[in-house]
Amino acid sequence: MSAQMNSEMNRRELLQRVAWIMGGAISAPAVLGVLNGCSAKQEEAPWTPKFFSKEQGALVAEVAEVIIPRTDTPGAKEAGVAAFIDVMLKDVYEEPDRQRYVSGLKAFDDAARTAHGKGFVELPKQQQSELVRKFHDEAVAAELALETRPSYLQRPFILMTKELTLLGFFTSEPGATQVLQYSAVPGPFKGCVPLAQAGNGKAWALEANRRF
Repeated sequence: MSAQMNSEMNRRELLQRVAWIMGGAISAPAVLGVLNGCSAKQEEAPWTPKFFSKEQGALVAEVAEVIIPRTDTPGAKEAGVAAFIDVMLKDVYEEPDRQRYVSGLKAFDDAARTAHGKGFVELPKQQQSELVRKFHDEAVAAELALETRPSYLQRPFILMTKELTLLGFFTSEPGATQVLQYSAVPGPFKGCVPLAQAGNGKAWALEANRRF
């Protein structure tokens, strides 16, 4: 089997696993970007956003880091996830999706200011995690309440960020080779996982476990 075919299979497997985490589906632009080779890359120099403003980029980076924080292995920031999201929105997503994301980003930061008197990036980690969880759980509940899943998912800011964070992280070098089983801060769509599926050792980059 050629290296190119193996890479395509790995990306398709990644998409399937992230889809499981996201409740059964990934939005079409995210699929297109990953299958066309988009991946997160660790930045050697300070990152300059191409789509976001500097302030927006910093906010996205903090949210991604809440979703995949640094432990004994790199987190979303070190893996270059914010830059991956920036490029995906600039090069892959359509204008209505970009506008929805930026509007949601602003609403999210406004909620932090209303609740705590500070922007999200200025909050302590505990308050950041609580706000991400609140927005995440509300968005998940709304999506699960849909009687039929639309053919083109128009996910809100927080679920777009979660989806892109997972895809970016697990296409990055540290995400694919270094990270142990991933336990996300906002939590999965599904309430429990059979023990036989929980797995051990290396995460899905190398094994077929589906723990979130």
